[in-house]
Amino acid sequence: MTNDQRPTTNDRSYGTYRLLDTGEELRLEQVGPLRLVRQGLAAVWPRRLAPAEWERADAVHHRSDKGGGRWEWRRNAPREFPIAYGGLRFHVRLTDFGHLGLFPEQAENWAWLRQTLRRLARHGRPRVLNLFAYTGGSTLAASQAGAAVVHLDAARGVVEWARENARLNGLGDHPIRWIVDDALKFVRREGRRGNRYQGIVLDPPTFGRGPKGQVFKIENDLVPLLEACAQILDDGPAFVLLSCHTPGFTPTTLGNLLEAAVPRRPDRIETGEMLVRDETGRPLPSGAYARWVGVGGQTSEDRS
Repeated sequence: MTNDQRPTTNDRSYGTYRLLDTGEELRLEQVGPLRLVRQGLAAVWPRRLAPAEWERADAVHHRSDKGGGRWEWRRNAPREFPIAYGGLRFHVRLTDFGHLGLFPEQAENWAWLRQTLRRLARHGRPRVLNLFAYTGGSTLAASQAGAAVVHLDAARGVVEWARENARLNGLGDHPIRWIVDDALKFVRREGRRGNRYQGIVLDPPTFGRGPKGQVFKIENDLVPLLEACAQILDDGPAFVLLSCHTPGFTPTTLGNLLEAAVPRRPDRIETGEMLVRDETGRPLPSGAYARWVGVGGQTSEDRS
């Protein structure tokens, strides 16, 4: 694949992701060659598919009360493989935490990023900062749209995973900086350096640790982080895309946080639930998002 080629979910050499059914706090998924059962705590309704369909699962994830968990394998099947989803390709790996390296609920945000950044790219290459970037879905979408991206995560292993995904998408030579650091420390350092970004993307965890043991608790640390992000946001057209999977952090909550953190008036703030629909069309709530969009040009009142 050349660097100018872009993968699509129609690429027949790759499997894809499908949500087959949900219910009883579980979800049944087809992930490439694997049929999996994982937690879906919002799915408190009855299942729709017959029990025999669920019994066909290759593996079931069991969550531990102490964090993490384990996979119960029912058949000999691959543990790692590439798939295509949302216009991107990902290396899927099944982790003890039940993660796959893919968050299907973010596909709408990836499409929004591409559309927004292609408009900004008409006036030069936009700079985007992706915090808590994990395996890089937003980084890849932004890079596809012509942005120069700084990809930051506290875990070196997942940053390397994201770099593998970039190569898989033909983006290995695109302008992406790969950073292993604590999010707040890095953003404050960028502010002191005078660096500015046209776009900031962040999907903070409920709880996390930085590379040197720094603790992030969303209820304590999200507001200072958003305020620091506002200081490195470009004065011209710019955006902040905030998403979250923490219970209680609703779309309205995220919108209010962005409105309070960014001192200049936005052109608009968009909020909503992140959803994945199963094959019957029933949506599974999978977090919330808010998008702060500014057309630029702070007034003297905004600066005071």
